[in-house]
Amino acid sequence: MDPELKRLLEETHALARENHRILRAIRRDQWFGFVGKIIIWIIVLLLPLYLYQQYLQPIVSKFSATPGTTTSSGLFGLPTTAELQKLINSFKAGSPAL
Repeated sequence: MDPELKRLLEETHALARENHRILRAIRRDQWFGFVGKIIIWIIVLLLPLYLYQQYLQPIVSKFSATPGTTTSSGLFGLPTTAELQKLINSFKAGSPAL
């Protein structure tokens, strides 16, 4: 075999190996990026739910479970203005809302 052809063949082979190594690295980085995005979106979507359960839900349940009150009859279950005024007056007086 001609030495020039052999050198060109070896050079082509080395370039193909390097290209294969680079392509594998790109695919690996894409996979890790995909998994990372999924983890980030899970955190973004579940963190508010967790924080609500830990911190806001006890406060909300404390106000919604006061003795003597019934479920709100307002729009979307929100308290009416009369119920809110009654709650404000009971807190000003220092007695529980009835």
